[in-house]
Amino acid sequence: MQKLNEERTVKLRDWIREAPNFPQPGINFKDLTPLLGYPPAFQAAVDWFSQQVTDAEAEAVAAVDARGFLFASAVAYELTLPLTLLRKSGKLPPEVVSVQYDLEYGPPTIMEARTDGVCNGRRVAIIDDLLATGGTAAAASKLVLEIGGHTVAQIFLIELAYLSGRQRIAEEQPECMINSRIVYR
Repeated sequence: MQKLNEERTVKLRDWIREAPNFPQPGINFKDLTPLLGYPPAFQAAVDWFSQQVTDAEAEAVAAVDARGFLFASAVAYELTLPLTLLRKSGKLPPEVVSVQYDLEYGPPTIMEARTDGVCNGRRVAIIDDLLATGGTAAAASKLVLEIGGHTVAQIFLIELAYLSGRQRIAEEQPECMINSRIVYR
């Protein structure tokens, strides 16, 4: 498949706003609201994600709650692929499988996925907005495996390289493609 919409050359980093000390002191939150509010930037981001999914030869897309939903649903639509949601606990009707994991900050949390076979036997690309320590990514991959899929790619708009999430994914899933569009070192 040829590169999607190569003419869209929006510099996506310019559309990420940093919110210092949010949601707590010491955290430098990456706010995607400006990017989502500027259609050419959102389109460029979706085009980039779509190309990564295509390059990974994925047969399904998994979206991580909540900002990953924004990109993954557009990619699934664009590429006509099945989409499964990886949600916070208690947000999906039964039957679900669950995995507990640690966040970059805050208490441990639980992620769930439905067991209805959307990923069953498929090569799955997991899409999320941000890669930090890799805890959420690792949990997402465990859920995809639990529902019968095989994670072939973890794709992020933003990567906080100084938190070493890429290394964690690579250690746990050496065959998995890991791509980030914007890297903060």
